[in-house]
Amino acid sequence: MKRSELNSIIEDTIKFMEDRGLPLPPFAYWGVPEWKAAGKENEEIVENMLGWDITDFGSGDFEKIGLTIFTFRNGNFYKKDKYPKPYAEKLLLVGDGQILPYHYHWSKMEDIINRGGGNLAITLYNCTEEDFKDVEGGRAGKPGTFADTPVTVSVDGCNVTVPAGGQIILKPGQSVTLKPGQYHTWQGVPGTGKVMLFEVSTCNDDTIDNRFHTAGGRIPEIEEDEEAKYLIFADYKDYVNF
Repeated sequence: MKRSELNSIIEDTIKFMEDRGLPLPPFAYWGVPEWKAAGKENEEIVENMLGWDITDFGSGDFEKIGLTIFTFRNGNFYKKDKYPKPYAEKLLLVGDGQILPYHYHWSKMEDIINRGGGNLAITLYNCTEEDFKDVEGGRAGKPGTFADTPVTVSVDGCNVTVPAGGQIILKPGQSVTLKPGQYHTWQGVPGTGKVMLFEVSTCNDDTIDNRFHTAGGRIPEIEEDEEAKYLIFADYKDYVNF
């Protein structure tokens, strides 16, 4: 992805949230000078990957396949004594017609909550037992495998079962709980508008806990065609010095 594209997406997201009276925390607005001046008191932001997370999943076409994320809070798999928080919270913005590729998590359980805007169509499969055992990512680059079994999820506290490849629609105000091993893809239903989702989950590490079916990389490679106005969490190592 180009840096200019990331800058524009973040600026548009900030305006989208402000227009709805939902301000973000101060570090969401920091530019490079603020990040370079950040002291060790901000260590949790960096170590727990808080902040902006923009990806096109290696598609090269963010408008078609992509996701805008802002992580408010998160625990840490590797430093549980230092960061004992067992939960995470994220903003997820899905464009009209935008797709999230098929994937599941080995560890994370998540509630996806439609807080407003358009409708979200979620398609579901269970993974196979063999696929789920690949916890070290030993078959990275190889397609995942769908099980031909019904999928049961909780929608606002009610169990809903769909056949393999079945779909549910989340309208504004509705939520779904997705468990480890449940493949899911979603699309903002075309014509219904941008979808504002919030995710509440167990703590997670997006660098190791995503099993994609066929998608490309989770963290984008950035073409620096202009100066960074904001940072995504993958930038912290290059700009923040504690």
